[in-house]
Amino acid sequence: MTIFGTTLPKDDVVESFCHLMAEPHPLTIPILEQAGFGQIAKLRHLKVDHSLVTSLVERWRPETHTFHFPTGECTITLQDISLQLGLNIDGPPIVGLTMFDWEEMCDTYLGVAPVKGESLIGSQVKLKWLRENMLPLGEEPTEQQLHAHCRAYILGSIGRVLMPDRTDNKVHLMYLTFLTNLRRTTQYSWGSACLAVLYSELCRSTDAKAKTMGGCASLLQSWA
Repeated sequence: MTIFGTTLPKDDVVESFCHLMAEPHPLTIPILEQAGFGQIAKLRHLKVDHSLVTSLVERWRPETHTFHFPTGECTITLQDISLQLGLNIDGPPIVGLTMFDWEEMCDTYLGVAPVKGESLIGSQVKLKWLRENMLPLGEEPTEQQLHAHCRAYILGSIGRVLMPDRTDNKVHLMYLTFLTNLRRTTQYSWGSACLAVLYSELCRSTDAKAKTMGGCASLLQSWA
């Protein structure tokens, strides 16, 4: 495999992730837009170019959080997040407590509770469980059912597209605490959180032992 004129063995490629997102239920689209995730709901599956990701990781400098190219330094900015993903980049940061009864929290706000030790691992829930247990919507769902469905959809988008971790199969339930009131969700700086996770994963992936990378691959690739 050749990357910018350098031949690398297959094992040296850093793999990133971006999952297929199902089209949202038509009744949930106005709620997703109000919550600030309307543009995210329009994203579809992106085929990740692992060679491109690897070449960018090789040029990333953790000391400056910039890519070093022959033409100079550059980096992904909050403006890129706003333009490409439509996420809010102003307002309070996505920082909060993680000591909750997550089973009760999920039961209250998602309409179903995961099983601790199986689908619920510490403060994280498996994406497969989230996808298979998203509250179904009938012809005339209540507002509570619509909001529970939207929360699960947004949480899945965070774990699959916006801020996936390097395990590629779980999402942190801390984000659910910012989705309890979907009318206020848009006030938080989701764009800053997305960029911070991507920066962190780029820094971690500069380690020669790193084989996978989390963070928003769709943003990284489209920016490149």
